[in-house]
Amino acid sequence: MARSTSSNMTVPGVPTDITSGTSGSRSSAIGLVLSLRPGQWTKNLLVLAPLIFGLKLFDPAAVLRAGAGFAIFCALSSVVYLVNDVMDREGDRQHPLKRLRPIAAGDVSVGTALAAAAVLAAAGIGSAWLLGWRFGAIAALYVTLQTLYSLTLKHIVIIDALTLAIGFVLRAIGGAVVIDVVVSHWLFVCTILLALFIALAKRRHELVLLADGAAGHRPILDEYSAYLLDQMIAVVTASTLISYIFYTISPETEAKFHTTWLSLTVPFPLYGIFRYLYLVHRREGGGSPADLLLTDRPLLACVALWVATVVLVIYRT
Repeated sequence: MARSTSSNMTVPGVPTDITSGTSGSRSSAIGLVLSLRPGQWTKNLLVLAPLIFGLKLFDPAAVLRAGAGFAIFCALSSVVYLVNDVMDREGDRQHPLKRLRPIAAGDVSVGTALAAAAVLAAAGIGSAWLLGWRFGAIAALYVTLQTLYSLTLKHIVIIDALTLAIGFVLRAIGGAVVIDVVVSHWLFVCTILLALFIALAKRRHELVLLADGAAGHRPILDEYSAYLLDQMIAVVTASTLISYIFYTISPETEAKFHTTWLSLTVPFPLYGIFRYLYLVHRREGGGSPADLLLTDRPLLACVALWVATVVLVIYRT
């Protein structure tokens, strides 16, 4: 378990008095929209992955159901962000960037945030059940697990990162269930490993950025060190790449897609992961993976080319 601390965090060059922050500068409605973090909804694109790998990309009915599933997970992920920001508001006020979040800054009250979370949760889970009981169960499990993360699991070393990674796996499983396809177990392995890689990189970014004040913002960071995280990231990086390579060359994959050319896509994950590591270590990135993907053109181009190549290879017939 993480050791608690009551000390305030100080980051050189960053004011720690939030009374000079942005509270009052935004309306509650705008602040609430920002608290939903629409910029983070790109993570839910993982729900659409089974469309490609389940050979349903050109099935209109499947596309509509997958689109609905994506929208539902956007709503549910916003529920998680609201709850997390409420629980973390005191710690966020000690962070150079997170202190500007609407709930931490006082632009959105705790009551308003929790009421919005309750409405979105009811609407999202209810809509998910309309698409099938299995998808509804996965949606409910996702919200439950991520809420537990905000309440307690984020305070348990290693479990905190694994919980975040499992959230991505549930997105992928939900995407497969909502269109009723079976996706290779290799892809789920790759998903959890890649998500774990991103979660650990984010922990490293926070630890390095906040230095001695890291535990004041997030007590669990006191259980990590940059060296330990680097070792974990190295293991997960190698495991991710090896798993994806095995997936592309496995007889099961070749039989499903009737091609041996999926291995041509391997250079894209190689470059993408190495580029991400470069941004984390040399450009102090990794704090917001979604923002990093959208703002770093080489990384964005790599992902786009990977998707295009995968589609070209498995749909060429």
